[in-house]
Amino acid sequence: MAAQSQQVIPLYEAGKVPNAITGNIQEVAYTFPFNGEQVRFVVNVITPDLTVYLPEASKNTGFAVIICPGGGYAGLAIDHEGHHMAKKLSENGIAGFVLKNRLPNAAMMTNKEIVPLQDAQRAIQLVRENAGKWGIKPDGIGIAGSSAGGHLASTAGTHYRNALIDNPRNTSLRPDFMILNYPVISFADSLTHHGSRFNLIGNMEQAEFDKLMADKENADKNLAAIPVPADKVAEYSSELQVTDDTPPVFITHAVDDGVVKVQNSLLFEAALRQHGVPVETFFYARGGHGYGMLNPFGEVAWIDNCIRWILHR
Repeated sequence: MAAQSQQVIPLYEAGKVPNAITGNIQEVAYTFPFNGEQVRFVVNVITPDLTVYLPEASKNTGFAVIICPGGGYAGLAIDHEGHHMAKKLSENGIAGFVLKNRLPNAAMMTNKEIVPLQDAQRAIQLVRENAGKWGIKPDGIGIAGSSAGGHLASTAGTHYRNALIDNPRNTSLRPDFMILNYPVISFADSLTHHGSRFNLIGNMEQAEFDKLMADKENADKNLAAIPVPADKVAEYSSELQVTDDTPPVFITHAVDDGVVKVQNSLLFEAALRQHGVPVETFFYARGGHGYGMLNPFGEVAWIDNCIRWILHR
């Protein structure tokens, strides 16, 4: 891909990252093979930032998308669910902004559950306040996310009235549209991805948690059985937070996804339609989970349909 990032922007001024706890934990990027290349999985994000991919001026459509990579709220699959998408968008005239947000970790932050959303709101604020400089329409700023990043994007699109950051200009934190790729939507027991739910709103002593997870045969069952507060389950189940003013949504998912059940997307679609919110869906019969932009079992790439939707919705 020809498009290259032009700039990496810290979300916050040095020393002013909200809820941060100073410590010795270091950010780490692991690599793993994906579609013939090595891609990164980033953990322990300390200094969140945005990587900017602006289109060529002659191609610029004025639209922009903030991209939230997935990773179960434990890390960020930042390349195939982040940078690759941003490059594709910018080649099609849409500015892409890859969000390297913090992950909920009680050892690194206070009130861990709000930190990812704080970073997503700050990203929306930054892009909207700099829209003129980047040739972006102030009302053409969307947010995208894959897997747990889809949960973060859907939370940003349903919780925007509750500002978790300083907002002296009263800048709108409402994304103008959402793009959700095999998203975690619900935190309900029967539907959720239990790792994402526990990482965001769960609470357990590390030694006890490690003991549960050491039982490999029953690890998934043990994780699902860890109690979480019922009010938080409702608060972070995006299908329960839809209103008539929720932004339009593009959803894509594989029906055979064995990690995040496709019912997450179906339930969110149903809630959107009940509130008259425009929604476009693109379902694959096969594909599983975590394929990023390109499903090897699909003859059509969802991202191409999505780009058309952004430009013509």
